[in-house]
Amino acid sequence: MVEQIFEGLKVADFSWVGAGPQIARELAYYGATVVRVECHRYPETTRTAGPFKDGVTGINRSAFSAAYNVNKYGISLDLNMAKGQEIARKLIGWADIVADSMSVGAMAKWGLDYESCKKIKPDIIYYSTCQMGQQGPYNRIKGYGFIGVSYAGYGHINGWPDRDPLPLFNNYSDFISPYYLITALIAALLHRRKTGKSVYLDQSQVEVGVNFLAPAVLDYTVNKRIACRMGNRDPHMSPHGVFPTCQADRWIAIAISNDDEWRKLCEVMGDPDWSKDAGFATSSSRKENEDDLEKRIGEWSCNYTAEDVMTRLQKAGVPAGMVQTAEDLFNDPQLKHRQHFRFLEHKEIGVHAYQSPAYRLSKTPCSITKAAPCLGEDNEYVYKEILGLSDDEIAELLIEGVITTDTDLPRVLCDKQ
Repeated sequence: MVEQIFEGLKVADFSWVGAGPQIARELAYYGATVVRVECHRYPETTRTAGPFKDGVTGINRSAFSAAYNVNKYGISLDLNMAKGQEIARKLIGWADIVADSMSVGAMAKWGLDYESCKKIKPDIIYYSTCQMGQQGPYNRIKGYGFIGVSYAGYGHINGWPDRDPLPLFNNYSDFISPYYLITALIAALLHRRKTGKSVYLDQSQVEVGVNFLAPAVLDYTVNKRIACRMGNRDPHMSPHGVFPTCQADRWIAIAISNDDEWRKLCEVMGDPDWSKDAGFATSSSRKENEDDLEKRIGEWSCNYTAEDVMTRLQKAGVPAGMVQTAEDLFNDPQLKHRQHFRFLEHKEIGVHAYQSPAYRLSKTPCSITKAAPCLGEDNEYVYKEILGLSDDEIAELLIEGVITTDTDLPRVLCDKQ
């Protein structure tokens, strides 16, 4: 079996919700041993968010939660209890990396902040990721990615010019910020290898979001132009949008960036008379007549299926793609060829699809072998094999409620309610 690039790396994962768990997951994809810590008394947010298997709610039935915690070991641990904090310190003593995505001050409250962890493990690598970062006048602002992307400016430019701002389909910063931090983690590991010193990484998810709006920020810096809502249009491309097809609610996206692509689009459409109009001759004139242009393209595209239009345009060298549904993605030949979806047997969900990394390493491909854990699923392995606790010690923790078992979990949650 090929040794993975992060083989032997040990991660104590105290992160939760979306952004934090993805970082540790990427390390787990490539061989790191990741132990995710969750409190059984206060279930982590994604465990209570859908979609749920068969539409039936349950603490272990969320596909949202499962997607971010594949390849990890999962333990239950109440960090509000002194013995829970003691166990957490044992885990940190074992780990190379500590993962934190909680609100500012939460880990410090339990004595698990960076300075405390460095006393336990002098060469620890510790990362924190939250909305605003650890310092500054707004560092205590709490929230999910929806708040972060709005604060970063996405809400202002998303939607149509004559309507209110639209939220993004998803909490965009949650899905781009992890890869910034993964890159920084690799640099931190190299630094520790050379110096033997610990590293603290402090990430602001809002600042990551602002980075992804660099063109708009630069345009304001240089030209004092404020980006505005444009629907599906682009400042420099025309046509640029999604167009109807003969199928109900099936669409084709087309993006023309130059006159050569425009001519090719016209050829595929059969060079209709209207395409020879002077109002469509250049990119600037097409922008000026965009409403009419989109109407005419839609009148052509609505005679064909989305796949037919996509195939014909791509064959001619025109950038185009059908707007795919989730079902389309599972049947997509390109994604199948790259084995993007991997299927594992989850303890409660059953056979469940997991997305593989969007990048491929030639010598050490990712290994997706362990379905996301149910809450506390790996207590026995972690507490006995990794932390070396005896059966009596584990039994005492169970009796005192510091940890719980799968069978005790429903009772604990009912008691909380």
